[in-house]
Amino acid sequence: MPRVSVFIASSIDNYIATSDDGLDWLDEAVGPGEDYGYDALMSTVDALAMGRGTWDVIASIDPLPFGERRLFAFSHRQPTEERAGVTFWERSPRAAMDEWDRLGIDHVYLDGGQLISSFLADGLVDDLVLTKIPVLLRSGRPLFTPIERSTALRLDGVETFPSGIVNLRYSRA
Repeated sequence: MPRVSVFIASSIDNYIATSDDGLDWLDEAVGPGEDYGYDALMSTVDALAMGRGTWDVIASIDPLPFGERRLFAFSHRQPTEERAGVTFWERSPRAAMDEWDRLGIDHVYLDGGQLISSFLADGLVDDLVLTKIPVLLRSGRPLFTPIERSTALRLDGVETFPSGIVNLRYSRA
């Protein structure tokens, strides 16, 4: 089965975007010359999977910044137009894992709070990097949605940066 990794930033109060899907607060927090590990992760993944909300935020970017990697956008509604390299589908996490395995995909980067939560609920996330941004948003899109399953994680490392950003690295216990 493919390895599934999460690399996502949130405010200290666990929001990944403002209520209107704004990310300006994230761009403002990035320190000059700081490498948070995203490029290193991307060098190891074969495919990306994201929820429809995340897709809608990046859909206007052309070209997409993922190179030749396949992108799977999970959605209950079809896009208004097709896009090369992007597969829109409505699948359960387990069905997605089976299909990725069949396609020979070894490592998937998972993005989007609801989608991440659904994979966590099924125990399918192997490792997470939670990047904490030193800001309190007070409201917005939550990092995780409620799930009915507890998931034990092992802290593998903590990395701090001069900007105040902190990476927390976890793996499934």
